[in-house]
Amino acid sequence: MIAAENLVIGYSDAPVCAPITFSVQPGHALAVVGPNGAGKSTLLRTLVGVLEPLSGDVSVLGAPLDERAVDFRAAVATVFDDDAFFPSLTVAEHLRLVTAGHRVPHAAEVIDGVLETFGIGSLADRFPGSLSSGQRRRFLLASAFARPRSLLILDEPEQRLDLSMRRELAALLVEETSHEGAVILACHDTEMIRTVADTALLIREDGSAAIVTPSEAAAALEE
Repeated sequence: MIAAENLVIGYSDAPVCAPITFSVQPGHALAVVGPNGAGKSTLLRTLVGVLEPLSGDVSVLGAPLDERAVDFRAAVATVFDDDAFFPSLTVAEHLRLVTAGHRVPHAAEVIDGVLETFGIGSLADRFPGSLSSGQRRRFLLASAFARPRSLLILDEPEQRLDLSMRRELAALLVEETSHEGAVILACHDTEMIRTVADTALLIREDGSAAIVTPSEAAAALEE
């Protein structure tokens, strides 16, 4: 589904960590783990073409990364920690735009379902800017789950969610992989890492990077 080979990430020719190599197959989830500032968000943004790699290769769906390609845009859903939404559209209008853009069958039912799943049905007629940070996080996650996807990339999705919603999200991600979807998530929640991930990429404070088990990644966070 997605693979990186000797990928070097960073800014202005300054790497933030060692070269990274990994692959994620359909039906599997990779947790990206490390301290704040280690490069987790930089990696995820590089994987979706927001940032240019300093060197190395990324392939998605067996082809070189091209975020403009129709196949890429149809397959890859993302949630980053930057509250990307249309401020002039209500929550429901935003979701209708997402489902229309991706030609989602039975869109009204899908929208009702994600609103209920993420506990924001009562907010459907509100503008995103009027929501609390936790409510906006649920709304952005609902937007990702309202559209078709083969690969879901999430940057610290647990942030600003209560424990119950974190566990609900973990269950949704497990269901995602059970239907042959692939997931990459940068995460600090050790329970979510152990529940969702098959493997983990640990980026250490010294900039070294290694593929480890989810238990090893969670233990590193607990140290």
